[in-house]
Amino acid sequence: MKQKIRVLGIVIIVLGVVFAGAGIYAFTQVQAGNDSLQAFSAAQNVELSYNEAGELVDRGTTEGADAIMALLVDEWGYGVNEGDLDSNDPVVNTATEYMFQMATIGYHILHGTQTVVLTEATEYNGEDFAAGEYELFVRTVGERGELGGYWTDFDRQHPIEGPARSQAWSGTAHGLFGELGVGTVTASTLQLANGLSLLILGLGLTFVLLGAGLIWIGTGKEDDTKTVAMDSTKPEPATT
Repeated sequence: MKQKIRVLGIVIIVLGVVFAGAGIYAFTQVQAGNDSLQAFSAAQNVELSYNEAGELVDRGTTEGADAIMALLVDEWGYGVNEGDLDSNDPVVNTATEYMFQMATIGYHILHGTQTVVLTEATEYNGEDFAAGEYELFVRTVGERGELGGYWTDFDRQHPIEGPARSQAWSGTAHGLFGELGVGTVTASTLQLANGLSLLILGLGLTFVLLGAGLIWIGTGKEDDTKTVAMDSTKPEPATT
């Protein structure tokens, strides 16, 4: 019986070593991905801004950063991880940092004005527009009121909204959103993969420990003490 226990322990240790090796390999690959993401952002000089107190700022003020954070959390519904924001490492390489950078671009687009010049008078849906210069506050566009101003809120056939849409949401803005979105997904995936690799490594080490315990049990000395059971129902020999 103990021989079988020892064999089982060896098999479990082998499995544990395989799992531990897979976990270590996965962890090293995840770290390589993190290093690459860090290098890519550093090469582009994409950084968040902090003041001397370590607080996020936008254009020099914490109020600006708070407004961007409100857009990110309240309107976009993103769950911010405060641990991703580090004033000692301002390079954008975590999911929250990518999303905050995206929200920064979105905030300034939404809260900006676009100037549209009509060279000649035109009519649209029964409304006359004289030739001249028009200023449009992006946030007020669309039926969503103060939550408007996004690409789909604009009426592309409108003589003012149509040109303003392409000015506000330019190809550059869409490109930056796309790149930052990819960065967010990549950073989140790497974070998940990092946890999974550590889980696999821990599982492997647990198997190794369990297998070693079984081998230890299997190598213990046999108990040579034997107990003889007495049959209490056996009649005592007759006496003469």
